[in-house]
Amino acid sequence: MDLFPLYNSIRVAAISSLITFFTGIFFAYQVKKLKPLFKGIWDVVLTLPLVLPPTVIGFFIIKTLGPNSLIGSKLVDIFDISLMMKWYSSIIATSIVTFPLMYRTSRGAFEAFDMNLKYAGETLGKSDSWIFWRIVLPNCKKGIIAGFILTFARALGEYGATSMVSGYIPGKTATISTSVYQFWRIGQDDLAYKWVLINIGLSLAILLLINLIEGRKTHD
Repeated sequence: MDLFPLYNSIRVAAISSLITFFTGIFFAYQVKKLKPLFKGIWDVVLTLPLVLPPTVIGFFIIKTLGPNSLIGSKLVDIFDISLMMKWYSSIIATSIVTFPLMYRTSRGAFEAFDMNLKYAGETLGKSDSWIFWRIVLPNCKKGIIAGFILTFARALGEYGATSMVSGYIPGKTATISTSVYQFWRIGQDDLAYKWVLINIGLSLAILLLINLIEGRKTHD
């Protein structure tokens, strides 16, 4: 049994989750500080990928970064780089699809933060960056970590957008999700079932980890 889809799925999920980890925290913290009107506008924009069909996101990626697009054609002409039908194409897709999960969980953690701790740091003359790294982030870490794990789980199972931008190329772009569809399509249900069981096993382990973190947070 070729295990490349498992390796590639974990690779894509890990890289995209790291990207959304930092960008999600950054935007969540910045949006939290905005006035209600602007906060509402940015919240809608940043959460939009959560409600859009993944195929719509894949379509926009192709039209924006595909070889026939303005950006994509320039990358091919100047650097001879194509962002479509490569294993790393899936990173672009999964980062966009999963970003709202990291953003929303991070913002929820920041909203629950006791602002008196921040004010105490300000009275001691500490800078905003010091307060963020030494006070805010440590007190919000459990919610943020849970968001990161949930984002990783969602990235691991992403299919719609990744299938459009990366396709299914054995040994190159295949993931667990695309492998399930491909093996079902060609009538190899035995292999499809194997990948389904692997995906279920990984998902259960991730959800168990999230519940463990939430349980510890409740007891603290």
